[in-house]
Amino acid sequence: MIDFHKIPKVELHLHLDGSVPLNLLNNATNEAVAPDKCRNLADYLTKFDLPIAYLKYKDNLRLASYELSKELENDGVIYAEVRYAPNLLLSEELDLNETVKTILEGFSLGNVKINLILCMMRHHSYEENLAVINLAEKYLNKGVCAIDLAGDEEHFPTSNFKELFKIAKEKNIPYTIHAGEVNLKDSLESALSYNTTRLGHGIQAINYPNILKQIIDQKILLEVCPTSNIQTNVIDTYENHPIKKLYELGALISISTDNRTVSNITLSDEYAKLNKYFNFTIQDFCRFNYNAINSSFLSKKEKDELTNKILEYMKKSIE
Repeated sequence: MIDFHKIPKVELHLHLDGSVPLNLLNNATNEAVAPDKCRNLADYLTKFDLPIAYLKYKDNLRLASYELSKELENDGVIYAEVRYAPNLLLSEELDLNETVKTILEGFSLGNVKINLILCMMRHHSYEENLAVINLAEKYLNKGVCAIDLAGDEEHFPTSNFKELFKIAKEKNIPYTIHAGEVNLKDSLESALSYNTTRLGHGIQAINYPNILKQIIDQKILLEVCPTSNIQTNVIDTYENHPIKKLYELGALISISTDNRTVSNITLSDEYAKLNKYFNFTIQDFCRFNYNAINSSFLSKKEKDELTNKILEYMKKSIE
């Protein structure tokens, strides 16, 4: 029997607003936790209204960040990249700069190394998203490691954001892009044309052999969140999730929860499900974590330190 908690884990696709510990939200399960199966992604996203309202207060934002760091530690996570959309948290208490500083304060009180990814939102204006790029530039390597593009992939095409990713590239800001969560070939093609090194979800590439070949050949990491994919109804059942096929075909896979609270899942629980449905082994999980480390937005020195932790665990598990 595998003790999934003991596996040293790296989580790269984790939304802060979807991972506010439930006790901080007065255990409002109906408002903050999605059902096992939503109608669609838009239905799933309604569960973010309450946590976003909660996070617009500085003390709440700091506390939620600290509590999340404790949850990650308890889950055996040794490194995480946590993402959020700064523009969604603006309030009388918080401007763009304060959102970054307050979250980093909360993380600093915990014991897990965590970097921030700042999300541009598909439904936001060019100016709002440009402000996110400039904010990332200001705090790059000071707690912020990259930017992302998140939101309604179906109604706000990835192709609309070419100029913004060009600016990010000119500023040497790393990025990942939500693409291929829903089945849109154009979205994946646009994300790849921006030379991204990672795709948030990316699972629909299984339907497009040429795109999948490009992802494999270019060693683009897929940030896969299986339980979330079932809940948002982009995949019908866990058994039919394409993760095993993608892995066997040679795609680089990492495992994440997406939203710990909204999806009511820990990374250890996700590993247990993957073991149950696809017979993934300790070696597979260590490979997923090695992939995550290698594709993380960390320095080589930091990557080497994390890799050593995986190797130490592997050595002990074999003995």
